[in-house]
Amino acid sequence: MEYSTFSDILILFAGAVSVVVVFLRLNFPPILGYLLAGVLMGPYGLAWVDDTKLISAFAEFGVVFLLFTIGLEFSLPQLIRMRGAVLGLGGSQVILTTVITAFVAYHFGFSFEAAVVLGGVIAMSSTALVVRQLSQQVEIHSRHGKNAIGILLFQDLAVIPFLILVASPISNGGSMPVSTVLMALGEGMLAMLIILVIGRWILRPMFRSIARFKSTELFTLTVLLVTISAAGLTHNLGMSLALGGFLAGMMLGETEFRHQIEAEIRPFRDVLLGLFFITIGMQLNVGILLAFWPSVLLFLTILIFFKFVLVATIVRFSGYESAVALRTGLVLAHGGEFGFAVLTLALANSVFPVEFGQILLAALLISMGIAPILIRFNQQISNYVFPSTLAKTKHKIVDKISKTAQGLNRHVIICGYGRVGQNVAHFIEGEGIKYLAVDLDQVLVRNAINAKEPVSYGDAASLDILKSAGLSQASAVVITINEISATFKILHNIRLENKEIPIIVRAADDSYLTDLQSAGATEVIPETLEASLMLSSSLLLKLKVPMPMVYSMVHQIRRDRYSSLHHVFPGEGAAAPIISDKNKQLTSIALPEGLENIALKDTGLDTLAVTVTAIQRDKHRINLPSPETILLPGDLLLLFATPIDLDRAETLLMEKGDK
Repeated sequence: MEYSTFSDILILFAGAVSVVVVFLRLNFPPILGYLLAGVLMGPYGLAWVDDTKLISAFAEFGVVFLLFTIGLEFSLPQLIRMRGAVLGLGGSQVILTTVITAFVAYHFGFSFEAAVVLGGVIAMSSTALVVRQLSQQVEIHSRHGKNAIGILLFQDLAVIPFLILVASPISNGGSMPVSTVLMALGEGMLAMLIILVIGRWILRPMFRSIARFKSTELFTLTVLLVTISAAGLTHNLGMSLALGGFLAGMMLGETEFRHQIEAEIRPFRDVLLGLFFITIGMQLNVGILLAFWPSVLLFLTILIFFKFVLVATIVRFSGYESAVALRTGLVLAHGGEFGFAVLTLALANSVFPVEFGQILLAALLISMGIAPILIRFNQQISNYVFPSTLAKTKHKIVDKISKTAQGLNRHVIICGYGRVGQNVAHFIEGEGIKYLAVDLDQVLVRNAINAKEPVSYGDAASLDILKSAGLSQASAVVITINEISATFKILHNIRLENKEIPIIVRAADDSYLTDLQSAGATEVIPETLEASLMLSSSLLLKLKVPMPMVYSMVHQIRRDRYSSLHHVFPGEGAAAPIISDKNKQLTSIALPEGLENIALKDTGLDTLAVTVTAIQRDKHRINLPSPETILLPGDLLLLFATPIDLDRAETLLMEKGDK
């Protein structure tokens, strides 16, 4: 590797890390940070990076792996379940956007192919940005959230024909007959069929054979080989690399190794996709942007307004309320990463004039910068535009819940009626205890209502919803939902209204155990820790340990809020950050020479945020030793703290031992 290339890569990563850290601190999507880093470091910015072609070649695989992961998640049953949003709303949005844009562009002198490609660029919104923002706002399962996800799913699938179209060879005149376009699409469909058939008969047995070796390296290499091979095959057939990535994902998504494949490929996807966004930013000519800023501003306004109006109109005519239609339009009124992918290929193949390509690129970039604001404040904007609709909708929901709760007293309110919520309901119902459940899943609620169960549609994070569910008369509240931010909001609202009611909270693990208790949770049930208790108690019973003793042990651990179960050694697969106040871990430190025959309290460990959980002495262990415990030569101290405090503790012991 030449020194200049190495310097470019070093500058690229240093700049990307610096800018993305700033964006994450500001709680902005990292995609915007990558785009800005590309603008700053590219040839039209500070020109810190010279060899943009090499970087672009690597970055193109980011799109390949992104489409690969989408292919992994694509399934026919999922498409059938969301057919209304995906095929109805999504299909209408992509087709109408493309047709209208292509008609206008063709009228202004664009070639047929350029007009269609422009329509495809405009039709795309950012899946990564929308999903991240809606997840943070706990709006994924709302009606506008589900509409947006359905439309985005269709966009992700619809990008494939546009990539085929823009990657197909064209004449120097920049035009392409309709028959050639249809032939390109036909070749793409044929390639999809061939690859999927081959994959179905070859990949499944091949991966089963690979899995027998139990080698992570071999498994990952095989996944990369299949992905790149499929991408190379479609490229050699005159189509895009990304199409091959999508087909490879679909093939491997049909195997039982889908989740493992996704976990192994994610680091490659995230890094290379970040490079892709950086290269997009590098293509923005700031000089042209300044020279044509009125055109950029005009195109940006048309882009956002056109997509907003079109999406909102489609959703409204599909039977949704005006407020839901408006919020869906706001969420999708911007450009997307696949639009960039299509535009990049279009510029490389001279489909568009350079100046127009730069204007379009700038408008897409700025629209993605505005998108987080539109998404974040979509509810406030909707409330301002349709205050009466909002009040009417909320009143209808509250009224329905009030009717369901009518006559209930000393009942239990269940926030979230998924698998856990339903099991809780069935248990307490068996004891004659009444309940009322609230959930945002419309299909689930409809099925439950059809079965005459006391379940209502509504957002449990709303205090009005909780009041209408009979919070003042309820005997307890159970929170079973997965979104931690919504859980905190529910806790906050309940404690504003009722300081005494017991609140039982389900949590995936103990990451937020203390925070949830501080927020007002009476009991927090971490699933991983409860699984440990159940396994241990079942094992002890099988080993003939008396039932009362096992029950006493389990009760003591729960009464101590699982404190003894937190003391675990970290492993390679730990998902928590290495440095975190919430990421305490267990480690062992050999007693340094010079500290023998002194009391534990004299070591100074009590001045640090460190817990001495045990002392291992030969084959004997002293659990939770008292401060007066005398340390002996050869003792091994088991300490529980954050990595930073553990380092401080080890340094303190070494310094005291040297004295």
